[in-house]
Amino acid sequence: MKSILLILAFFSLPHGFVLAAEDRPNIIFLFSDDQTIRAAGCYGNKEIVTPHLDKLAADGTRFTNHYNTSSICMASRCCVLTGLYEYRHGCNFDHGDLDRRFFDNSYAVKLRRAGYFTGFAGKIGFVLQGEPFEAFENEFDVWAGGPGQTDYVTAKNKGIAKYADEYPHCSRAYGAWALDFLKAAKGSGRPFCMSISFKAPHLPFTPDPIDMKHYEGKTFTRPANYGVENGRHLSPQVHTSRAATGYREWIEDYDGTVAKYYGLITGVDAALGMIREGLEREGLARNTVIIFTSDNGYNSGSHGFGDKVIPYEEGAKSPLIIYDPRLQKQHASQVSDAITANVDMAATIFALSGVAAPEGIDGKSLLPLLTNPKGQVRDHLPLFNFWGIESAQSMAIVTPGWKYIHWYYGKGMKPTDELFRLSTDGVEMFNTAENTPQAAQLDAMRALYDQELSQIAARVVTEHGYEKYPTLFSRTIPWEQKAPLLKAKTAPSPDKPKKKRNPKGVE
Repeated sequence: MKSILLILAFFSLPHGFVLAAEDRPNIIFLFSDDQTIRAAGCYGNKEIVTPHLDKLAADGTRFTNHYNTSSICMASRCCVLTGLYEYRHGCNFDHGDLDRRFFDNSYAVKLRRAGYFTGFAGKIGFVLQGEPFEAFENEFDVWAGGPGQTDYVTAKNKGIAKYADEYPHCSRAYGAWALDFLKAAKGSGRPFCMSISFKAPHLPFTPDPIDMKHYEGKTFTRPANYGVENGRHLSPQVHTSRAATGYREWIEDYDGTVAKYYGLITGVDAALGMIREGLEREGLARNTVIIFTSDNGYNSGSHGFGDKVIPYEEGAKSPLIIYDPRLQKQHASQVSDAITANVDMAATIFALSGVAAPEGIDGKSLLPLLTNPKGQVRDHLPLFNFWGIESAQSMAIVTPGWKYIHWYYGKGMKPTDELFRLSTDGVEMFNTAENTPQAAQLDAMRALYDQELSQIAARVVTEHGYEKYPTLFSRTIPWEQKAPLLKAKTAPSPDKPKKKRNPKGVE
């Protein structure tokens, strides 16, 4: 507790102030890929095997309303590192790579410059504008990152290939890499910041056979909003999305798909167990904060959708667990319903380290919620989809208990509003936007939407293709004025990138 108070006190000091090493915690940031919020035992799922995640939640704070403001890997990963919304950092498929200036203000770079021993392993998910992928290697004390989507076969990932004999599947291999990193970090005599970005449970669903023994031949409970019939009330625009037109394995073979998906997550859970054992063995556990989350959720058949990207709960929300062992035991096993976001990860890591966050970032430090889980860090949050088929792009607003989505596209469709009362309809089965009793709530949500839209107009990064969105996402500008802004071609799939761009970059 004393360390937390010291950090909070020093955090208000001038830019560049660095805490003494003994006052700075070690920080571990663990990042799964495509893990929806319900895919963990501690979130009430009795069919998935995640004992180490469950223990982490029992020791720390579990967040129930954690959203990825851009629910797609490339953009979300930059949001996490920089603390900026996508339209401010400009990095996503079909929008461009990350400008060096934003990466230099990321938590990874700034903590190292402030004396932290840093390491990264796994899928980083983007490249720097005009630089080769190998440029990342010089930015960390220990580097085991891989280009593109990386591979589930350990031997095919250069940074962890030496662990392939003992751990042929990459998830546990990343755990083995972490154990060696902890030894090196301890030897450095410096506080450390270790980030691991697992491939799992991203497609293709190829789990470690060790983990499949828990799930083979089993049937699984469908979500309450499962199936195409439970998506017919949603906008016509969303039914043009990749989530609606692809990923049919979630509808055609739900049990088989879930078994593999859960198996991959169990592998990540095993790596977490390895890391926590390593912390104890090295005598580092008492001063090491652990953060676990994912880059986006996954629809997993809800409303008949697969994939992520669209702003419904399953695709936008991921688990978030934060464990700070320095807090008193009374703060263990707490649950926060506050609205949190991927952009909050950088802000929280900066606050933990005592390194001043860059001015004007969008994220909020979540440290106050660790001791006051009933508190709030914001009253609303925007969710964006700037990627993919234009008819399914949108902006949404989430507040405590409510969600508003505006689907702007109007060619052959009518622009559509959706309003969901999440406090009573968490599976978004009832669009109340046209219900007279909710007129005041709809007006309030539209006002927040317009407020966030004005922020895009005022703060958008240039030369990345976002300048058109204040017009496209407007609720009042007629379709005839929007249509000329749309490009003729369809955005490329992350799974099939344009070959002429970044051959060593992300898929």
